[in-house]
Amino acid sequence: MASFHGSQTTRTEITESPLHSPAYQALLRAGPRLRPLEQVHAHLVVSGSHRSRALLTKLLTLACIAGSIVYARRLLFSVPSPDSFLFNSLFKASLTSGFPLDTVSFYHRMLRSGIWPSTYTFTSVIKACADLSTLKLGRCVHSHALVCGYGSDSFVQASLVPLYSKSGELGVARKLFDNMLEKTVVAWNSMISGYEQNGRLREAIGLFYQMRKHGVDPDSTTFVSVLSACSQLGALGLGCWVHDYVLNNCFYLNVVLGTSLINMYARCGNVSKAREVFDSMNERNVIAWTAMISGYGMHGYGSEAMELFHQMKALGPCPNDITFVAVLSACSHSGLVQEGRHAYTSMSQEYGLVPGVEHHVCMVDMLGRAGLLDDAYQFLKGIINREPAPAVWTAMLGACKMHKNFNLGVEVAEHLLAVEPDNPGYYVMLSNIYALAGRMDRVETVRNMMIQRRLKKQVGYSTIEVDRKTHLFSMGDKSHSETNEIYEYLDELMRLCREAGYIPAPESVMHELEEEEREYALRYHSEKLAIAFGLLKTSHGMALRIVKNLRICEDCHSAIKYISVVTAREIMVRDRLRFHHFKDGKCSCLDYW
Repeated sequence: MASFHGSQTTRTEITESPLHSPAYQALLRAGPRLRPLEQVHAHLVVSGSHRSRALLTKLLTLACIAGSIVYARRLLFSVPSPDSFLFNSLFKASLTSGFPLDTVSFYHRMLRSGIWPSTYTFTSVIKACADLSTLKLGRCVHSHALVCGYGSDSFVQASLVPLYSKSGELGVARKLFDNMLEKTVVAWNSMISGYEQNGRLREAIGLFYQMRKHGVDPDSTTFVSVLSACSQLGALGLGCWVHDYVLNNCFYLNVVLGTSLINMYARCGNVSKAREVFDSMNERNVIAWTAMISGYGMHGYGSEAMELFHQMKALGPCPNDITFVAVLSACSHSGLVQEGRHAYTSMSQEYGLVPGVEHHVCMVDMLGRAGLLDDAYQFLKGIINREPAPAVWTAMLGACKMHKNFNLGVEVAEHLLAVEPDNPGYYVMLSNIYALAGRMDRVETVRNMMIQRRLKKQVGYSTIEVDRKTHLFSMGDKSHSETNEIYEYLDELMRLCREAGYIPAPESVMHELEEEEREYALRYHSEKLAIAFGLLKTSHGMALRIVKNLRICEDCHSAIKYISVVTAREIMVRDRLRFHHFKDGKCSCLDYW
């Protein structure tokens, strides 16, 4: 077992207090700049002050902040008998400066020096492992903490929760969290964030409610995670509550929290409220501008997105590559072809940005949606020096399906299968194309290929929030406690829609399903079930907000138009790509999705 040297170290001090010496003042003037630090160190050696622990600690700290791990290590080797305090100072400096790998390096040196680690040591090193996403090393440090008797230490436990949650080990993280005697707001935040980042959104929100029940006051970090979960689930009610809490408790609306609110409102269907938040922010970085542009784009407000983009170029920060993805996507969903072409060209000519896969996808999607299939195909084939990514070919395939160019669609789909033969989505798309072209023999062939490869279509589901509780539905789902009422109401609703002129479009989905599923293929799609439940549980005239994980199908898109007429309701559906606002028999996408 290593021995503790902290109280045994022989110290060589200079006559006057190091903290008031000219050498220390020189360090303060030098700041975290490497060359002046080297000059000060040379002066310390000449003057005989280089063995002062206080001066060397300050010098090492500034070296870490300067980002020079090599120089910091060299300085560390010059310390005759480093102690725990010196190493812990290095841990703090390297973590604060954003160099977690340096923290791990210093930890290894500390162990080789035979110094007994402290609670602060393990807290710092475990945090570094979490920042580096090195679960294997983190487990080793965790084991070391247990051996040293710090396994039940509240600070060590609090640092372990984000290590395991960030790495997807949510079961381990939750067990540690539940065993903590004192749960700080940091521990709650780590667990909530872990659930949110790993897609377990309901658990994230449920844990937030538990946090409030235990009387722990949330902070800005809490709300960032909760708002992200709300935006993905479409939980507008909870998101609005968070916004009210922030305002009523005088939270500073920093750029991170403000951007989270923008994303939440935009993705939950209230883009005007998102703009209110954007306008109220005192500080707006490129991420905030991009979030607002993206919000306009996903709702089909292309003109507003472009107007804000021009304001950004004139008044705001320089747009980055993600900004241009948002701009091109907005142009794609609004048919703004010329504006999109100009934005794509300006990326390289005005801002020196190299278009990536996402930009190529947006361009092919924009040209294809506008019916410019030849232009889209030429653009795809003209991507210089490399094979276009599968996502670009997928956008081309979607355009072929939309405009019923089945020959080109089959060619593109078969190319995708050759590139990624184990992607079930491509088989489904190829099956769609064959079915629309009336080639049912080929549909059966594709289905058999999927069966042979044991590939399954991604399950679609839809969610709706009622009274701040999120309800999830899948196709033909009968797990809900009010299934009978929902199905009876939906049957009556579809009867009214047929009387109003609705005609089912089975060709868009029937061929994708197994035999026993076909009776539910159209009427009992997840979004229809969610809408029926929402109509049953909300007052007349109240708008409904539905979130679907996949793209809305042609039949559901048509049916919801009629539902908006026969119920006199506004219905918003957010699918995988965009928002659809249904009102009075029309959709905001103008059938352009």
